[in-house]
Amino acid sequence: MAKKNEKITLDPEAFAAAVLGGNEQRPDEANKLYIKRQLTLYLEATLLAQDFNELEESQFDMAKSQQREAVLSKIIEHRYH
Repeated sequence: MAKKNEKITLDPEAFAAAVLGGNEQRPDEANKLYIKRQLTLYLEATLLAQDFNELEESQFDMAKSQQREAVLSKIIEHRYH
């Protein structure tokens, strides 16, 4: 489990491969349909992981910015009060 100040990132390809690993071909499913479904899942999983990483990066940057502002506020408060 990541600590509050550590960002989490996903490897999009590994994440997509893990998703595909749990998606077996149905007994009555044609190969072509199964391959299309696998490709769709792979692309969606990859994009989802990339979106997560971008969100995590922006949240991490925002948290760092808030910490920086808090430190500056304390410095200013100490200096002028």
